[in-house]
Amino acid sequence: MEAKRRVALVEPYLGGSHRAWAEGYATRSMHDVEVFGLPAIHWKWRMQGGHVTLATDLAESAQRRPFDALLTTSMCNVPALLGLCRRSLGDVPVTLYMHENQLTFPLSEHDRVDLTYPMINWTSMVAADRVVFNSAYHRDEWLAALPGLLARFPD
Repeated sequence: MEAKRRVALVEPYLGGSHRAWAEGYATRSMHDVEVFGLPAIHWKWRMQGGHVTLATDLAESAQRRPFDALLTTSMCNVPALLGLCRRSLGDVPVTLYMHENQLTFPLSEHDRVDLTYPMINWTSMVAADRVVFNSAYHRDEWLAALPGLLARFPD
């Protein structure tokens, strides 16, 4: 049996299905999971700036007792989070859970295409050690759409 590990679960948009997943994972995990989250408001701000507040909380907790793993979600800007708290986290493995993605998520009638958020998803995937999706359908949909996103850029 695997030893119990200390896991930091970071969810910048802790509400609705995101809260249900995070709390369910923390409750049912065999590991010691500490959830770091922010209220589920202003989702675009949470993706772009939530990591600043969460990095401070995460670093303070890690200084008291180090984490063995970091589990983040698709609402987290992983490279930005790691840039702010890598010293306090050390070289812990980072897993990104893709609860949803902003590349294939349907737009409301009031929204327009904004590639900022799919790019946060993509760079978070690149920065993570491991990426897992909530379903094979979600994974396949993302992988099918990703080449079209990347083709819009020169490098």
